[in-house]
Amino acid sequence: MSKIKIGIIGGSGLDDPQLLKQPEEREMETPFGKPSDKLVCGQIAGKEVVILARHSKGHSISPTNIPYRANIWALKEAGCSHILATTACGSLVTAMEPGDLVFLDQFIDFTKLRKLTFFENEVIHTPMAEPFDANLRQALTKAATEFGFKHHDHGTMITIEGPRFSTKAESRMFQLWGAELINMSTVPEVSLANEVKVPYQSIAMVTDYDCWKENEESVSFDLILARMKENAERVKKLLVRTIENL
Repeated sequence: MSKIKIGIIGGSGLDDPQLLKQPEEREMETPFGKPSDKLVCGQIAGKEVVILARHSKGHSISPTNIPYRANIWALKEAGCSHILATTACGSLVTAMEPGDLVFLDQFIDFTKLRKLTFFENEVIHTPMAEPFDANLRQALTKAATEFGFKHHDHGTMITIEGPRFSTKAESRMFQLWGAELINMSTVPEVSLANEVKVPYQSIAMVTDYDCWKENEESVSFDLILARMKENAERVKKLLVRTIENL
């Protein structure tokens, strides 16, 4: 059996009991509180994995309820050699469609000094995520093609606070700063992963939330949930195939 142990963080779908062989749940306390869910340790394709769902059964989808730094600490303590995070994003690039994947390598945080629904005065540049390992990138690219995803190698992720939808004014401000993607914040995960020297590699899935179209002021929450659930199954299969091919 491979000595690789991959920590996987993601949204709905990762709490599927059929995903792992010989699953074992583990409770974890960290200096930052409890992680977003129980660790589920097991095997996929003869490789050890530890799965941590951000939005498991009964868990609020609100990222304000997710202790991101605790997630990373828990996976580090579980002995993960690197972390593969899946997240959801809204795209500001018209060529991207819901279901597209982006391999992320940079995060910019707009959350400080936010007033009501508009960000003002300050932009915080967070540490870059670990660049993708060549073998992992190759496996993900191959699997993404097989499952019909369109994928993009790089993207700049703009992070925001909370489950809310951008106004047109906010979206235009993001575009002014050259943003390609908008996401509910995962920056604390990236920051702590860098601090504790655990490679953190992230895939963003385009779901069209926090972006606007000409005839919309916002995107409905129901539409977001429907797209996330649909794409969660595809991403889950993508991860399994990728681990098999590593």
